[in-house]
Amino acid sequence: MQPALTAGDENKALIRRWFEEVWNRGRTELVDELRAPDAIVTGLREGNAESRGGADFKAFHAELRGAFPDLAVKVEDILAEGDKVAVRITFEGTHLGDIMSVAPTGRRVCFSGISIARISGGKIVEGWNSLDRLGLLRQIDAFPAAGAR
Repeated sequence: MQPALTAGDENKALIRRWFEEVWNRGRTELVDELRAPDAIVTGLREGNAESRGGADFKAFHAELRGAFPDLAVKVEDILAEGDKVAVRITFEGTHLGDIMSVAPTGRRVCFSGISIARISGGKIVEGWNSLDRLGLLRQIDAFPAAGAR
């Protein structure tokens, strides 16, 4: 007999599903199933402005997937404690659309991030994200690399 899943295991499974289904498969119809309607998330937009509800997230998702249509997100590490799950992730894709006022370059990019989500009632209710925007901008020549003049 297999041991019952802990709340931490269930929360990690939810977050793995989030990245696999919503990000890697582009299944935005699952956003409303996996996130609470009033979820508050910071760190998706510049300046760490809060994003509220599914519509804000779907706009961010569409922008990123539009700029990188082949975007793949890999969960590198995942930890759960209480009602929170922390994930170290890597994004890879080809810059084929506008992003942050930068025209497509056709370049492959790889940048990382950390995401922490609070889960309640089997849904994401809060999230905090830190993405390596500077690394991304350098890879698409929107910001000079360190030491470049």
